[in-house]
Amino acid sequence: MDIPRIFTITESKHRIHNPFTPDKYDTLGRVLRLEPGARVLDLGSGSGEMLCTWARDFGITGTGVDMSRLFSEQAKRRAEELDVAGQVRFLHDNATGYVAEEKVDIAACIGATWIGGGVAGAIELLSKSLVPNGILLIGEPYWRRKPQSEAAIKECHAGALSDFLMLPELLAWFGDLGYDVVEMVLADLEGWDRYEAAKWLTMRRWLEDNPDDDFAQDVRRHLSSEPTRYAAYTREYVGWGVFALMAR
Repeated sequence: MDIPRIFTITESKHRIHNPFTPDKYDTLGRVLRLEPGARVLDLGSGSGEMLCTWARDFGITGTGVDMSRLFSEQAKRRAEELDVAGQVRFLHDNATGYVAEEKVDIAACIGATWIGGGVAGAIELLSKSLVPNGILLIGEPYWRRKPQSEAAIKECHAGALSDFLMLPELLAWFGDLGYDVVEMVLADLEGWDRYEAAKWLTMRRWLEDNPDDDFAQDVRRHLSSEPTRYAAYTREYVGWGVFALMAR
């Protein structure tokens, strides 16, 4: 069980696998008014940066679940590095269908809503682990500007224009699903650059170290095309944020 290899190569040096920066996660923790001992579940936890830094800075406890073997091991090492291994644990597992044994105060799916078949399904799954009046966190893209061609939509890694909503539409949709939006923290262009551009040096170094690997041609194609694609499309059209929701 693992994620596609291209991600474990391009994001192998990432601590955060989305367009957030450490400052954004700190802001998110502060606006959520995290208190020591708060229990957090993170489905699709990646390399564990959110849980680890929140354990260090706010005193939370938590569980992260991710199907990447590499990222799960990185998360465990990060917990040890920050001396919070007694507060957080990380499971290498498929988060699809995962429900916490003990109800949590905050249940999060940050950029991995595919585990529920989309946003609505991810919300339904997370709600099964949540205490009454707990907070759900959903990390999701939205259109900053709508692309005007099918080709541009594809270059934004969307299957169709309807895959993403404009920000006001996304917020309204959460309401339609029966949730109040009680906070949001949005990524900025610096966060997008750090997330995307960091992949390019990682790919170049990987190619230098693995010239005869069967996957080298795929990585070379990505490195040759991604900077231009990102600058022309994702950076121009796609926003991303984490939205805090409470059931009505």
